[in-house]
Amino acid sequence: MVNINTLGVLFPNTYDDMLPEMVRLRAMGSVPFAGRYRMIDFPLSAMVNAGIQNVTVLVKQNYYSLMDHLGSGREWDLARKRGGLRIVPPYALAQNKVYHGRVEALCSILGFLESQREKYVILSDCNIASGLDFAALIQAHEASGADVTMVYERAEIPEPAKTDNYTLTLDDAGRVTELRTNDYRPGVRNLFMNVIVMGREELVSFLKDARAHNLMYLERDIIAPHLNILNVRGYEYAGYRARIYDMRSYFNENMRLLDHRNVEALFPEERAVYTKVRDEAPVRYAMDCKVHNSMVADGCVIEGEIENCVLFRGVRISKGAKVKNCVLMQGTVVEPNAEMEYIVTDKNVVITHDRRLSGNENFPVYVEKNTIV
Repeated sequence: MVNINTLGVLFPNTYDDMLPEMVRLRAMGSVPFAGRYRMIDFPLSAMVNAGIQNVTVLVKQNYYSLMDHLGSGREWDLARKRGGLRIVPPYALAQNKVYHGRVEALCSILGFLESQREKYVILSDCNIASGLDFAALIQAHEASGADVTMVYERAEIPEPAKTDNYTLTLDDAGRVTELRTNDYRPGVRNLFMNVIVMGREELVSFLKDARAHNLMYLERDIIAPHLNILNVRGYEYAGYRARIYDMRSYFNENMRLLDHRNVEALFPEERAVYTKVRDEAPVRYAMDCKVHNSMVADGCVIEGEIENCVLFRGVRISKGAKVKNCVLMQGTVVEPNAEMEYIVTDKNVVITHDRRLSGNENFPVYVEKNTIV
């Protein structure tokens, strides 16, 4: 399917405050997930699978890792003469600055939005990995005649709520009648999934008005106050999703992927998830190693014991090492006779021989990038 009537805009930095340990040197969109992917791979691949060929990534800070990952967009078939992948940093133009909300970010590319020909715009953050079908979403938006369509799920509000969350109240026709910010009510709610579809010309009009009134937040400052005059619709997503809102949720969402049913739900055969290709050797398992219920990426060498683990590319588990309930990122080395449980290591960490590291299910311990323990 080719959907040339929609352009995509991604915000990889919006929820950086949720994972301060991990985003010190990277954006939320660049956080590694599921063995060989980054968080931005999921919404970006969803856009490409919907036929969107014009995608802009509005970066704010710590975006070197993200630029290295995305490159020219070749892996997503976005290395094009027209459209394709566009990465816009702050200060790209003289009048631009570091943005605080979506409105300020979008105002930095207002001229670009005005010059495009697509009818619709789809906006997405990068803290949720899901199997959302963007093509079906765009079709539903067009069929409903809505001014704005907001994607939501039926879920409880994450605790602790470290950043803004939005909940939707819908009438029987699916129209949004109330949009709450930082909803404190307990129980299952219509929780916004940070994906919006709207008309490009309408967005440009909203942005000009917002800039004139010094507004910063699209949902809170523009959509919520105008629900009585805008036709804002909700679109429910009931499929699998991984929502990252702190270190514990990051650990738990990786662990959930040890269930093959969750992997199949997050990576549907009909909608591939693309990522940067690295040509590495297959996993090498030593004759006397022990592996139980683990996700192991290419390039790993397993000589010791692993159980209930997610290992990213190039991890080495040395002979005599025992690793249980851990998430180990690319290039981690566990030396002989070391033992680990409930640990999250960033890239290129070395756990030296005979070390004992332990967290617990409710408090996984994070080891910073390039650390030698």
